[in-house]
Amino acid sequence: MSDEESTEYYTLVCDDPSHEVVLVDCGPREMDVILAVRKVTGQSLWHSRVLARRAPVTLLGGLSAYRARSAVAVLQSAGARAEWRQEPEPGESAAPSP
Repeated sequence: MSDEESTEYYTLVCDDPSHEVVLVDCGPREMDVILAVRKVTGQSLWHSRVLARRAPVTLLGGLSAYRARSAVAVLQSAGARAEWRQEPEPGESAAPSP
């Protein structure tokens, strides 16, 4: 490379940050919620039951806002309390340090 040539580096910024789906509470209709968890995650029935019983738990990550909202709608229609959140940026702390 000669002295006249230079290399330029660019940082790409994503317009739509990734989101995660969090199952907050299973609610009174546990079996319906387990089936909804299975539907949105694609996991086995056994694994979906384990996830539902561990609430609050993050079920999915790296989703667009639309897909995260859609997954939350499926879970809420089954009777669960669920929410979608923007994932923290790398290097950010999810919870404040004491």
